[in-house]
Amino acid sequence: MLFEAEIRDLTFAATGDSMITRPMRVHREERFLALVNLLRSADAAFTNLEMLFHDYEGAPGFQPGTYTRSDPANLEELKWMGFQMVSCANNHAFDYSEVGLLTTREHVRRAGLVGAGTGRNLAEARAPAYLETPKGRIALLSVTSTFPEHARAGDQRPDMHGRPGVNALGHQVIYTIDGEAMTQLRRISQGLGLEEEKEYQRRFGFTGGVPQDTETEFHFLGRKFRLGQGFAVNTIPQDGDVRDILRWVRDARRMADWVVLSLHSHENGATRDEPAEFVRTFARRCIDEGVDIFVGHGPHFLRGIEIYNGKPIFYSLGNFIFQNDTVYKLPQDAYNRFGLGYSATPADFFEARSAGDTRGFPSNPVYWETVVAVTHFRGGRLEEVRLYPCELGMGRPRSQRGRPLLASPEVGTRCLERLARLSKPFGTEVRIVDGVGVVRP
Repeated sequence: MLFEAEIRDLTFAATGDSMITRPMRVHREERFLALVNLLRSADAAFTNLEMLFHDYEGAPGFQPGTYTRSDPANLEELKWMGFQMVSCANNHAFDYSEVGLLTTREHVRRAGLVGAGTGRNLAEARAPAYLETPKGRIALLSVTSTFPEHARAGDQRPDMHGRPGVNALGHQVIYTIDGEAMTQLRRISQGLGLEEEKEYQRRFGFTGGVPQDTETEFHFLGRKFRLGQGFAVNTIPQDGDVRDILRWVRDARRMADWVVLSLHSHENGATRDEPAEFVRTFARRCIDEGVDIFVGHGPHFLRGIEIYNGKPIFYSLGNFIFQNDTVYKLPQDAYNRFGLGYSATPADFFEARSAGDTRGFPSNPVYWETVVAVTHFRGGRLEEVRLYPCELGMGRPRSQRGRPLLASPEVGTRCLERLARLSKPFGTEVRIVDGVGVVRP
């Protein structure tokens, strides 16, 4: 009876993006150590590993943002904080091509962390990873919907090895426009010679087929437009990806006591605060197929919480460790973006990117306030979610900001009130009790 009771109870701590470039254990602030104790006290703790760990063995790929890299020793810092499970599937996984992806994967394995979401082929990237705990076996699946197409893992064949990459979830965007706009779009496409190019590609055939246009649907510059009464944007998850990911969810459900799925997604809905429509669809299907906790991250700020069929969906837990402006070195491509030559240094790059901390991440508090979401299951059912607000040091020098501490009362209240507002459209009430957010099913 004791063992049966234990595997039906679980305390799981989840955080958002960890972009760690500096050691953690040297710090001694009371609020920092209290946060570490919170993570360590859970049966398992998770973070999104949005950082590559390597010694520049691979060449840089193409990255329109920051090229991520951290000393592999910093994985031990995450373990010291209490993390055992990490997602490796995100838009930075291919910053240093397949060598960076596979080297990071190997360092995660050697550090004894349970990592998922990347692999030497699609099957490895899709497959769950498992953590053994006294409260049962926990499966982790990690997915990203934000990725460069060349980072998508590829299937193996009997006569050909697969392609290293990420566990990708594609999606389609459908733009609804009115009749006048549709007429103008067709006229523009005809005038620019794009219709002639479409017909050539259909005859040539090498692209695998060009979609046919109809009276109500028209394809323009790789986008799908649909005739309607007004204007709207809809997104749907790619069916083939969903089917294959859910196949592995069902496998994990039969192989573990608990199933956690992580999704990295920058895409948004009608506003940047809202998750994209396809993300909501995908999250609910994951719960239907057996996921116990759906952990979202990606936009670097908080989004709402939904309790669906008695299981929590965190649409984004924001940043947790945000040290992306103390990366050791960067390729020249990054400097070129801001007109910086070969004599420029990393500090020159980061100051140009943020215009001296007046724009971008350093200028907005939403990137520097977050929560640790601690989910409690009792008797196999969701009992409550407790949300511990944290602050990451906005306004401090680059050398000091980005490390989380439990929030001050002022910051904590502001953070939780914002999360409560974002969760309300999902029918979720976030109550603030003694400085902690509480959600009950």
